[in-house]
Amino acid sequence: MKMKKFLAMLLAGAMCVGLMAGCADDDAGNSDPGNSDPGNSDPGVSQPAGEASGTFTIGVIGPLTGGAAIYGTNVLNAAQIAVDEINALGGPVQFNLIYADDVHDPETSVNAYNTLMDDGMQILVGTVTSGPALSVVPLAYEDRVFTVTPSASGDDVIEGNDNVFQVCFTDSNQGSRSAQYMDEHFDDVKVAIIYKNDDPYSQGIRDNFVAEAETRGIEIVSEGTFNDSTSTDFNNQLTAAQAAGANMIFLPIYYEPASIILTQANAMGYEPTFFGVDGMDGILTMPGFDTSLAEGVYLLTPFAADAEDEATQNFVSEYKSRHNDEIPNQFAADAYDAVYIVYEAIQAAGVTSDMSNEEICDALIAAMGDLSIVGLTSAGSEMTWDDNGAVSKDPTAVVIENGAYVTP
Repeated sequence: MKMKKFLAMLLAGAMCVGLMAGCADDDAGNSDPGNSDPGNSDPGVSQPAGEASGTFTIGVIGPLTGGAAIYGTNVLNAAQIAVDEINALGGPVQFNLIYADDVHDPETSVNAYNTLMDDGMQILVGTVTSGPALSVVPLAYEDRVFTVTPSASGDDVIEGNDNVFQVCFTDSNQGSRSAQYMDEHFDDVKVAIIYKNDDPYSQGIRDNFVAEAETRGIEIVSEGTFNDSTSTDFNNQLTAAQAAGANMIFLPIYYEPASIILTQANAMGYEPTFFGVDGMDGILTMPGFDTSLAEGVYLLTPFAADAEDEATQNFVSEYKSRHNDEIPNQFAADAYDAVYIVYEAIQAAGVTSDMSNEEICDALIAAMGDLSIVGLTSAGSEMTWDDNGAVSKDPTAVVIENGAYVTP
């Protein structure tokens, strides 16, 4: 029977504890990890769990500067909230959070990983984006560092890496679920796709969307591509979509190029329905963008800041209080859930912080197979993970109305 850990209840309780408490002293030396002799155990066999204890060092890697900084800063800010809450509980498990900026660059991300390893990282929450993740996860696999990525959604991020688990949907799920949502909620759609063909994230979602659209009989009338050197002018792609009669444009891309597409479509007088994925979350806080142009845009996302459940409202309130009334995006919610997933896995596995990274990693992998969690990003359903590390949870969509995300 799966072990059900209902985060919504825990999160609400944690909010009542004073935040920003300092980390407790590492008491791992008083624990007895010998119950399961993890050094000699077979990770494929369940071992008796002792009491988890100690201060674990969690590393966060993501873009804190540069064009994708809104993703990394949201992840870091939310991870810190979760860490502060857990530490304030005063339990035997405490966290020390360290972080490094990878500017959304694979090579820089490798350097960031090595820096955090030198600083004693035991568990990785990251990386934030898929491209850098593909450079880092082989290193984490080799070093046996347990990894939960909040938002690196590439299927190949987890493929062959038994130590890596996702909080976000895989690209395959985002693509297929987007086609499913369109099929179930819109009539007579004619879809144009604009995607970034040198980005694994964008390409992966596009490929799976096309496959599911074909299965469902959704008509794709136009496709346009771009890359880093052509990401400022989309008039040709939009003109082709308009000429083909597209009344829906699917954008499996990040919010910066999406903002240009919306601006240029408006200048043309072209008004299709735009449908994006999680990478477009953040468009409402982009400096210099006229947010009125995003009215009516749909996003496939597992988190809506206006949700009425207590855990979401507590999290949003705390985030806004710390960060100048800024509303957290889906990446923040993913990261918040990621830290609590690590916390629950540690307790379920009974690991202590004086174990080696390999011992911790193998024990947490085993624990994830039995973990079932309700978090901010699971829309009231339970999150579980398959043997590949992909998350299973219900997809949701939001639409932008009056400058805010609302559930249709």
